[in-house]
Amino acid sequence: FLVEISGTTVTITCPLTEGSIAWHSTGTKGISDAQKYVIENHNSSPVNLSCSSGAKKYEMYLNAKVCANCAELDALAVTGIISADLLITFGVLTLVYYFSKDRKGRTSAGAGTRPRGQKMQRPPPVPNPDYEPIRKGQRDVYAGLESRGF
Repeated sequence: FLVEISGTTVTITCPLTEGSIAWHSTGTKGISDAQKYVIENHNSSPVNLSCSSGAKKYEMYLNAKVCANCAELDALAVTGIISADLLITFGVLTLVYYFSKDRKGRTSAGAGTRPRGQKMQRPPPVPNPDYEPIRKGQRDVYAGLESRGF
């Protein structure tokens, strides 16, 4: 079988060439013209088709999806669209990189920021008495702790 789809019209060509060809269809009615069977305004529902001539009979299950506003794209058009998209994306990334490169070291005074005066000196945090560092004059506190030999 040769199946051609154009919009919502489906044309099926029977592989039989000799004799008078009879078409049998379940579900939809079409126009049979010798070797071709044309279904106009096909609703994308599955159809069982058969064409016969004498003792020979060919059967086919047609599950063609059709739409009225479809447009076909060839491989060259798809390749061009993808390439153009990649080039535009790369160009935008390059522009963003070069414009943001100069602003790394700058600090701007935004609307919600306070003006920075002299930094106030904070007192050091209160040390935890359990974890005080050993100072030169305090070795006697830890004199009872000796290293163990393993």
